[in-house]
Amino acid sequence: MMKKVLKIVGIVILGMIILIVLVVGFLLMKNYIDSQKPWLAKDYYTQFQSDSELEKKYAGLGDYEVSVMAVKSEDKSIGNIRIWYPSEMENRYPLIVVVNGSNTAALNYEPYFERLASWGFVVVGSDDRQAGTGISTSLTLDYMLEQNQNSDSLFYEKIDVQNIGIAGYSQGGVGAVRAVTEFENSGLYKTIFTGSAAHSYLAQMWGGYDASKVSIPWFMTAAAGTSDDTSATDAATEWLGVAPLSSLIENYNAMPDNVFKLRARVEGAEHEEMQMKTDGYMTAWMLYQLQGDEEAGKALIGEDAEILSNSNWQDIEKNR
Repeated sequence: MMKKVLKIVGIVILGMIILIVLVVGFLLMKNYIDSQKPWLAKDYYTQFQSDSELEKKYAGLGDYEVSVMAVKSEDKSIGNIRIWYPSEMENRYPLIVVVNGSNTAALNYEPYFERLASWGFVVVGSDDRQAGTGISTSLTLDYMLEQNQNSDSLFYEKIDVQNIGIAGYSQGGVGAVRAVTEFENSGLYKTIFTGSAAHSYLAQMWGGYDASKVSIPWFMTAAAGTSDDTSATDAATEWLGVAPLSSLIENYNAMPDNVFKLRARVEGAEHEEMQMKTDGYMTAWMLYQLQGDEEAGKALIGEDAEILSNSNWQDIEKNR
């Protein structure tokens, strides 16, 4: 009798193990499939609303037709390096390196890259889903610089190496700050934009960052919603959100005063909306910093800067 009971128990346990394996396998497969899906509609930027002329303009498409290529990296964490560029490739173009947020890859938001490149930039990203250390970003920049010197490359002498910018979101904001401060090629960046960069205590999981080391113009943004700012104050015992106002103030104050810096939050926005809702002024920032576009500069520069009277934005402080 005991043998029959043990046999039945064994069968039940085996069945449970098989079921668990099947469920785990299904969830892993589903997660992989979901990770390959786009999360931006091709024309996502048409959904953006603004009553401010320049913000609306620069959130849309530029005048350049755009092409794209993907290159398999030798670094497994990078996966593919993906490059969007003006199809004509008749001149040298400023380069913008984009750093992914947590568990996202460039393949998930290709329309973002295409839209940005349409303003006359070469825009590069990777499929690294954990880019907070800045390592993959540094390697991606090295790759693009090598292509600029490779006579067999489409990008041979087509990258304006004096005008290189970087943009990062969430964990990618941490990666962007580290990319411009912690590596041999950090000094090549001319400007940085961050959207909801994780606050300094949270950023410790990727090695942390030191905002006082940032010596190039920095436009730092965050969402005003609770996903970025819970109003809690003790990072060691409470969840502050990803990028509370206190972190923007801390980073802004840590930077040297002789460097152009701008901090602002998107009114009513939540963390996951930051990429779309900052597109307009992020693009204007890059156009001004990397192409010397004076019209774009009017959105952000001076006492009459458009952002100062734009109801989409709040908690603004800048030193130019």
